[in-house]
Amino acid sequence: MTEKPENSRRKRPVDAPEDTADRPLPREFFDRPVLEVAPDLLGRTLVRTTEDGVIALRLTEVEAYAGELDPGSHAYRGRTARNATMYGPPGHAYVYFTYGMWHCLNLVCGPEDHASGVLLRAGEVLTGADLARRRRPKARGDAELTRGPARLATALGVDRALDGTDVCGPDPRAPMRVLHGTPVALEHVSAGPRTGVSGPGGVHPWRFWITDDRSVSPYRPHQPRRRPARLDEPGAGS
Repeated sequence: MTEKPENSRRKRPVDAPEDTADRPLPREFFDRPVLEVAPDLLGRTLVRTTEDGVIALRLTEVEAYAGELDPGSHAYRGRTARNATMYGPPGHAYVYFTYGMWHCLNLVCGPEDHASGVLLRAGEVLTGADLARRRRPKARGDAELTRGPARLATALGVDRALDGTDVCGPDPRAPMRVLHGTPVALEHVSAGPRTGVSGPGGVHPWRFWITDDRSVSPYRPHQPRRRPARLDEPGAGS
């Protein structure tokens, strides 16, 4: 099930004319409630700069996480060494490692100590596709290069070393920045349940995406991880 986000989630106090599309978003863009920031990130440009080259990405899918109020958030049970960046100032990257193999990239928003953030789930590669293909050789096409949060982080070369990176800085050589880009009109934004989130946190329609965009990942409900059967259990190996 999908729905359109409410107008109250779509405030844009820092909208800019087209000639500022290549300028970084200001800190106050991120210093807002997470349900305002998340859909407003669609169409913005994420730029990742490394020694290997530059990749620019148009954001097409995100998910909102509301800190200690949100059972689906890493901060739901309070501050830890892992999620400490979420409690810092807005406009910084929060990078975590999951399932022992993948990194995921989030942007911290809301006031400091609030611990809310937006997971970047998918995007369209605007420049640097060759570099993204080298990092994602199994992608079956350019639309799949950054479809899904782990694939996005892999294609961009994101790891825990980038945790806490300021994405609002003016230096074009910075490792990561978020530019104004071209924000998406409300009528082209869809909303639905977050992917793979279980329990009470799974019911919120806090995933936002550009309607019908090819790069958006498919929705998948949470699937409990099953314990492997012991060999001495009845039916094992049958």
